[in-house]
Amino acid sequence: MKRVFSLLEKACSTNISVSISGETGTGKELVAKAIHYNSKRKNKPFVAVNIAAIPRDLIESELFGHEKGAFTGAITRRIGKFEEAEGGTIFLDEIGEMDLNLQAKLLRVLQEREVVRIGGNQVIKLDVRIIAATHKDLAEESKAARFREDLYYRLLGLPIHLPPLRERGNDVIVVAKHFLDNFTKENQMPKFKISAEAQEKLLQYPFHGNIRELKSIIELAAVMAEDQELKSTDISFNNTTRIESFLYQEMTMQEFMYRIIRHFLNKYNNNVLEVANRLDIGKSSLYRYLKEMEAAGI
Repeated sequence: MKRVFSLLEKACSTNISVSISGETGTGKELVAKAIHYNSKRKNKPFVAVNIAAIPRDLIESELFGHEKGAFTGAITRRIGKFEEAEGGTIFLDEIGEMDLNLQAKLLRVLQEREVVRIGGNQVIKLDVRIIAATHKDLAEESKAARFREDLYYRLLGLPIHLPPLRERGNDVIVVAKHFLDNFTKENQMPKFKISAEAQEKLLQYPFHGNIRELKSIIELAAVMAEDQELKSTDISFNNTTRIESFLYQEMTMQEFMYRIIRHFLNKYNNNVLEVANRLDIGKSSLYRYLKEMEAAGI
């Protein structure tokens, strides 16, 4: 993240195009806004466009605008997102979802720094900064002919990669506390703290939804908490991801085995015979493992 912040400073001080990559939920739009609002363009518009959220037959009109009567339903002139962003920044989110035909048109706009509305003839000059983002590997996409190589290099500019939350160590706790403070303030609740057990639980979770998922988990935990401390039991994950998070923990094979035994003992109310049958191990072996687990404090 120190590398990311260093690149952010460089991006803010120039007009270079920026490409942001990272998994869904890592905060790509937040980074784009940080660049815009700390640049010389901060008093001009920041216009965000999620390519994946717009139907294919409407994207061209959405980006470049159209004249009245250009097509069925075009009852008035409409300026596109590029014109809306004049003097400021346009953020093209999920650019990897754009189809090849529109990629060619976007390339021309970026090269010429001008746009022509659909159904019109007027050439409109643009002074717009481009920030693009994707969760895909555009280099691989271009090799597979799913993304134009010339557009890839035009957009690349200053590349910033956001690491997934699970690779950021104690940042999880820092960000969790930030979300918790914001949520309690917005809802006029007293300040909360996060217990050591709850922090450990958060650190062991893989957060496939990254920062966005962490935010929703913390806000729910704040609602469920009985007092001004988030406990481990207040933090809930969906069942599928909880199983995956178990596999992300770095333990020995023996420790994994002990955790599996403990899980089934809890599930079957400490019925040793039932657990032995479920795990297909001898009852005497299971008793031996239980003694080892007790000695290890598991």
